[in-house]
Amino acid sequence: MISTFNLTKLNSLLKDFYTITRIRITVFDETFRELAAYPEQMAPFCQLLRTDGQALSECRKCDARACEIAAREHAAYTYQCHAGLTESIVPLHMGNITIGYLLFGHVFPYKSHEEGWRIIKERCQNYQVDLDELKTACYERPLIPADYIQAAAHILQAVASYLCLERMAILGQKELPAQIDEYIMAHYTEELDARSICEHFKIGKTTLYEIASQNYGIGIAAHIRHLRIEKAKTLLVSRPEMNISEIAAECGFHDYNYFITIFRQMVGMPPRQYRQTQREGFL
Repeated sequence: MISTFNLTKLNSLLKDFYTITRIRITVFDETFRELAAYPEQMAPFCQLLRTDGQALSECRKCDARACEIAAREHAAYTYQCHAGLTESIVPLHMGNITIGYLLFGHVFPYKSHEEGWRIIKERCQNYQVDLDELKTACYERPLIPADYIQAAAHILQAVASYLCLERMAILGQKELPAQIDEYIMAHYTEELDARSICEHFKIGKTTLYEIASQNYGIGIAAHIRHLRIEKAKTLLVSRPEMNISEIAAECGFHDYNYFITIFRQMVGMPPRQYRQTQREGFL
């Protein structure tokens, strides 16, 4: 684990979230190992479902995929799980490093229990669980409207920011992922690639790939391109006296045409149009 959590303060915060939303919230570390939850016991619906090995496997796959998306997007990700319930997950970040996740789950998002049960029954019919018991557990879930779920997701995002701000989660600065992230942030506008990073830290490409995938949700090359394009977007707006080629070079792109191509792919328009669009937005 690359982070340290103040579990006493954390448990108090989770209880407050539940008091406001009545939705169970869980904290995981960056390997998706559960650290704390409130209430401690998950809903009977999920407890029953997870008695089946296949269902348990699908739950873990679903959570892992959601973690990857949330880490990549650096934002809350709300989704429907394999069984038909709604969950939302937010990554905890220190800089660009993912140090954990907040998740709320087991939310029944349907307008009626009858509607929800039809969908859930179809999704869960191949699992080795008692469907009558599952239906009873299903009907015990409170009906949660979409706008309430969206509001809870916004609060979850705020809780994640507060958690890091109040130092309830602290990154171990001497850990390798933190060192690599610091190195990338200091050198991403220079001649930097996976090979040079591996040489600097005396590690193999497989190790670097695993660190990048776990902490950025994308490969090292894609992460470096993202940082460079974000810097280019900032310069295009804040430095109107700089021409496009100067900005490309400043951001680590020594091939002007390549910069234009990558910028268009990632932003959806060429740099000159982006600058003009942003300028018009301020007028």
